[in-house]
Amino acid sequence: MSDLPRLALLASPTPPAQAAASELRARYEWVEPEQAEIVVALGGDGFMLQTLHTMLDRHRSQPVFGMNLGTVGFLMNEWGIDALHDRLKRARSFSVTPLRMDVETVDGELFSIPAINEVSLLRETRQTAWIEIAVDGRVVLPELVCDGALVATPAGSTAYNLSAQGPILPLGSALLALTPISAFRPRRWRGAILPEASKLRFRVLDPNKRPVSAVADQREVRDVATVTVAIDRSRPLNMLFDPEHALDDRIAREQFAV
Repeated sequence: MSDLPRLALLASPTPPAQAAASELRARYEWVEPEQAEIVVALGGDGFMLQTLHTMLDRHRSQPVFGMNLGTVGFLMNEWGIDALHDRLKRARSFSVTPLRMDVETVDGELFSIPAINEVSLLRETRQTAWIEIAVDGRVVLPELVCDGALVATPAGSTAYNLSAQGPILPLGSALLALTPISAFRPRRWRGAILPEASKLRFRVLDPNKRPVSAVADQREVRDVATVTVAIDRSRPLNMLFDPEHALDDRIAREQFAV
């Protein structure tokens, strides 16, 4: 009996990912995701997030080794067909703890959605959003006038958060980034770095005239009234990286990118 781990293969529907999947299927043995010990994902960062969310939805999580057949591929390893089992044996494992976004809409609907990179609040119209922000039950910003605000994990701090001028958080730092998006008032507020145990609550101050949507990674809820964001320790996820392309090294290097 083989002592090699059982592998499942998932691929983005894009032509490059599908072509690579065909090559891998011809070279290695595969099982269904439910029987796998490791999942190999082919695509870009968006497909990696989609794969991890699928695991959260079905409440079963295996380590995921991604190979980049997309654009940026920050969360992925380089594509290569050779020596896959050797790469998996040498790979470094990184645990990612997702956020949980609990939402109540203006109509009283309730939603609870996980987020791996970030939770974002975004204005829905040309008018600025007015948002009250509380941390651990204490109002820290009575009125943020802005295009939006976001909460990012260390793994997500180099994505939308960085584009919004937020800080890069080292992996394993046990911190969250709270970052405004085009803040109009207070003009000088640039955000905050908070312990990951913090519980954040956003209240939309004028939801009818100035509607706001809430987005957990790629999942959107519109016309929100309140949004609560906190770490969900009950569902950790694991990603595998080649030692020379480890996620913590990539995040550290981003701090010196120009």
